[in-house]
Amino acid sequence: MPAREKSAGPQIVPAPMQALALHSAAIVARGLRDLARESNWLVKKVFSGHASSLAISPCGQMCAVSRGVRHGPERLIIYDIERSVPTLALAVPGDFGAGAAGQPAVFAWSPEGDSLVAAWDVWARELYAFDFQGKSFLGSFGGFSNFPSSLVWSGEGKHFAASSAGGEGSHLRVWKAAGDPPGTLPFGPEPAGELDIAACSAWNDWSAREEPAEHPLGDSEDGDSPAGFGRAAFSPNGATLAAVIEVEGDWADDAIALLDVPQLTQRSLCRVQGSVTDLAWTADGRALIVCSGGQASRLLLDSPEPEPLPFGAELCACHPYLPVCVCFSSWLKNSAKGRLFLVDLEHLRVFDEYPAEGIVDLRWSYDGSKAWAATSEGLACIYEPPLL
Repeated sequence: MPAREKSAGPQIVPAPMQALALHSAAIVARGLRDLARESNWLVKKVFSGHASSLAISPCGQMCAVSRGVRHGPERLIIYDIERSVPTLALAVPGDFGAGAAGQPAVFAWSPEGDSLVAAWDVWARELYAFDFQGKSFLGSFGGFSNFPSSLVWSGEGKHFAASSAGGEGSHLRVWKAAGDPPGTLPFGPEPAGELDIAACSAWNDWSAREEPAEHPLGDSEDGDSPAGFGRAAFSPNGATLAAVIEVEGDWADDAIALLDVPQLTQRSLCRVQGSVTDLAWTADGRALIVCSGGQASRLLLDSPEPEPLPFGAELCACHPYLPVCVCFSSWLKNSAKGRLFLVDLEHLRVFDEYPAEGIVDLRWSYDGSKAWAATSEGLACIYEPPLL
């Protein structure tokens, strides 16, 4: 067999044309889009009409209850934000598309955006799971009496939480992933942990906490006791669940409970000013960004009280890896409009502002390369900086 000739040094060799062409096409498309705008924010019209509920996935899809392109009865429709087209209409057994408009709905996307758990008051009162890779309905679990106020998937996908409000019968429940093969129901019928709102009233640190005279506990006609569970968020490592405890009374302040997962045993309880509209864990898992009463604050895990931040916000979403948070405030000083903006959480510096109104959901992509914000009227704002 003849000996193979030795190379004299580095040489230029042919490269696979298909991979190079695909990579170049993506760069060119991004470059053309950047040339056509002066801002890192891009606005798209995803759908027409009004959506009573919607949620953005970490891969750029949007689940919304809307009438779709044919303006028929409301349906649960999946849209592609980048292409601004509907891709799928979700249905469950016994769903005939009937029902009064504006029925409540709530959704939770899996960390990769390939699965969805949804509850819609048109359907029977259970949680319904869908698989988008197989484009199939997986089944239902977690029957409820009080409609969920929040559904959330943990970042590693091992746990799922559902909270409900409405006074008596309000629960916070956590399920562990079943570990079954793809294409099957991801969670079993029984939760791994459950907390009743009545149990929160008996917590020692709740009843023993001293409040200022203008916010007394327990002796007001308006009431100042736990009334239900609001938003919830898993810590980045999935070991802790932060849950909002809604409090009765026109001037009452909500509380945030930190609970061990999955047993939901209490670790700490913190009262905040006003009603909590959103909360998000920082990427390092050491703090929560909390939006309450139109103001943003930071709650450190080793601090008993939140620290007010120098900006207002009603919605927030922390970057998955960096100390950066995207926020929305519906009111801006000296302006009738609100704004979307980025915050450097290390130096508490606001940057990259963009005027916006009516934002109802915020989401970072799973890799942190972009963020999305959406309105109930079908507008999506895409934050796509040159480098992040």
